[in-house]
Amino acid sequence: MTDLPIAVSCGEPAGIGPEIAARAWSVLRDEVAMVWIGDPGHLPDGTRWEAIETPEAACAVSGRALPVLARDFGPRAVPGRPVAIHAGRVIAAIEDGARLALAGRVAALCTAPIHKASLIDGAGFRFPGHTEFLAELAGGLPVAMMLACDLLRVVPVTIHIPLSQVPAHLTARLIIDTALITHAGLQRDFGIKTPRIAVSGLNPHAGEEGKIGREELDIIIPAIEQLRAQGLNVIGPLAADSMFHAAARQRFDAAITMYHDQALIPIKTLDFAGGVNLTLGLPFVRTSPDHGTAFDIAGQGCADATSMIAALRLAARMAANRRA
Repeated sequence: MTDLPIAVSCGEPAGIGPEIAARAWSVLRDEVAMVWIGDPGHLPDGTRWEAIETPEAACAVSGRALPVLARDFGPRAVPGRPVAIHAGRVIAAIEDGARLALAGRVAALCTAPIHKASLIDGAGFRFPGHTEFLAELAGGLPVAMMLACDLLRVVPVTIHIPLSQVPAHLTARLIIDTALITHAGLQRDFGIKTPRIAVSGLNPHAGEEGKIGREELDIIIPAIEQLRAQGLNVIGPLAADSMFHAAARQRFDAAITMYHDQALIPIKTLDFAGGVNLTLGLPFVRTSPDHGTAFDIAGQGCADATSMIAALRLAARMAANRRA
């Protein structure tokens, strides 16, 4: 049991967030203390929950009920049908969790899935997702998005941009910054003293020495050389189609890829249910289940909480590594 609870922001009330949070508590209640931030009326019927006034009270409650920092969201959520009035309250729950984490009153923040279109339409949300929003809440720090499971850790250099725009956004500086954030995160959050980092190419066969694109020669290799000059253990550029099989994965602690799907396809193939999204570079630990709101199954009692459970367990381990 952690000394401080892990704050869990409610996410989209019309999605599976409340259900997987309740299920995760039932599995982890004697292992990882958590405090849920949201409207308890959105929790599944029959959930044992208890309102608390401060997050510090969560550890004493967790064994018997899900501790809740209760917020009034107004109208009750209808599964699968987000409403505009909830958007601002969803954002506020994330902000509350981040502020508690920044103040050291919770061990970490675990964010349930949000529906970005609802937040944009309902509250003018101007961020591509949690990663960028939390970076601003933490003072505009440079961050990186990592996806992690027991078999693989991956970090995309570019994230939520169209594939056609990736080459224009890709720079040696961006690759270097991503690698440095990843290196520091592996040391601080995962306890790896001397991280090994693999870097993918952008083009098929990692460019085939310039025959299938020049980004490797002009951008990626110079970035790798600068990282090595700074003392980092970096290999690459590697062909993305052959760097994720079992033997290849033994060569690195984390892989840096050039765009979103290069990172997410292998990890979701290896462990679709157990992957965790986390943000490196923040002054607090943040994790999230690596899936969306699943409106199609919300309210049916069949959502798989495996990724939420993995996210909470990883958050607890990361927080312990930071304390150590």
